[in-house]
Amino acid sequence: MLAKIRRMHFRDHIPLREIARRTGLARNTLRHWLRQKDVVEPQYKKREVKSVVDPWVEQLAQWLKTDSHRPKRDRRTAMAMFKAIQAQGYPGGYGRVCAYIKRWRKQEAEKPGPAFVPLTFAQGEAFQFDWSTEYAFVGGLRRKLEVAHTKLCASRAFWLTAYYSQSHEMLFDAHARAFAAFGGVPRRGIYDNMKTAVDKVGRGKERDINPRFYAMCGHYLFDPEFCNVASGWEKGRVEKNVQDRRRQIWHQASERRWRDLDELNAWLGEQCLQAWADTANPEWPALTIAELLQDELMQMLPAPLPFDGYIEKPVRVTSTALIHFQRNRYSVPAEHAHAVLSLRIYPAELRLVADGKEVARHVRSFERDQTFYDFTHYIGIIDRKPGALRNGAPFAEMPEPLLRLQRILLKQTGGDRVMADVLGAIPKHGLDAVLVAVELALESGRPSGEHVMNVLARLKAGIPAPTRIETALTLAEEPKPDVDRYDQLRQEVSHVD
Repeated sequence: MLAKIRRMHFRDHIPLREIARRTGLARNTLRHWLRQKDVVEPQYKKREVKSVVDPWVEQLAQWLKTDSHRPKRDRRTAMAMFKAIQAQGYPGGYGRVCAYIKRWRKQEAEKPGPAFVPLTFAQGEAFQFDWSTEYAFVGGLRRKLEVAHTKLCASRAFWLTAYYSQSHEMLFDAHARAFAAFGGVPRRGIYDNMKTAVDKVGRGKERDINPRFYAMCGHYLFDPEFCNVASGWEKGRVEKNVQDRRRQIWHQASERRWRDLDELNAWLGEQCLQAWADTANPEWPALTIAELLQDELMQMLPAPLPFDGYIEKPVRVTSTALIHFQRNRYSVPAEHAHAVLSLRIYPAELRLVADGKEVARHVRSFERDQTFYDFTHYIGIIDRKPGALRNGAPFAEMPEPLLRLQRILLKQTGGDRVMADVLGAIPKHGLDAVLVAVELALESGRPSGEHVMNVLARLKAGIPAPTRIETALTLAEEPKPDVDRYDQLRQEVSHVD
């Protein structure tokens, strides 16, 4: 504006009255500006506007700064902050609080960010590991999944595996799958301070490492290394991998429907291999990730057999021969009722051990309030209580041939005892042999317990069951039974006293 006024006055010789009319400024103001020797725009003090939020600005700024270091799902909302200061006596409205929060965040975003040192890794030196939370339709339901990301620092090869949780057994299985896919093991692993690996965070780099996690590291012969607290950039390659795979691979996975996790993980493995073949290495653009991985394998440790990554905990067996685990119930052999067994937890199955011997195994379920029976665990009980066959819940899940035989036998007097005898042959002869015998007995049209045991004895003795021979020959005159021969025999022996 000052330059414009000077041009109108000194160059165009426009009177002050006309300049004042055009600019809307007072003539005294124009004279004051024109008498200044320095052509500098005058600076006016910014008007201070007081706000009703001012007494609570420090409190709000402290909350916002604290929340900036927390995950988004744990941060306080503007409404939560408004209610908190309102309880302290804030008389204003919610809009003023939102305006201050928006202004604070804008100022923080304009501040220059921190600087970092670019990292480089030798081939076979290290890998980075991290978890991410994703969602997908598995088994007909939209489920929350925990995806394990393992990435080699040199070749940039990566591997993804989806699980229902981030527990120890999932962590161990993710390493086993990744190392098997890579074909080797680097000498160092870089992690954040996840609870499944670190029991306690000390000063600096001091960590109390979880014993089970440390056992896995000893099995694969790599050194674990942990980032500083809230310093995710120290494992930036796998952090970036989470974002890249979320935009590329997981975007497709979330739109499809998966029968179970095995199908999803098989597809994720195919996508990882395809990405290795299609993606160039950032440091060596002439080579793909798959090609550079072949060079890195020469510097990696050979992959041993997978670590037996189970978690063991004691469980007590109920009077109904069931154990409880994660709000589900699983059966065990009835002779272990009221005993304490060792439960070995794997990602996909549960194993129960008594005195060092496995006594039961079940497929692990991540549903809730379900009961999973193995009817063979209750055979010892029905030997003493055959009446339990009629309404026993475990026996409703028997194979179809046994259910058909049960329906036929229970219509007869004492059929429950006969059925108990048939089931009692399973521990001795095996379920497969008993099923074959039952099917052959059912084919005869009039099955019975004796028939089943007879066929089973023939099968175990190696004697083939009698079969009907088909032939084209026919008899012109079929023989007729002569029952008079029995009367003749009676007359021949009548002389015996």
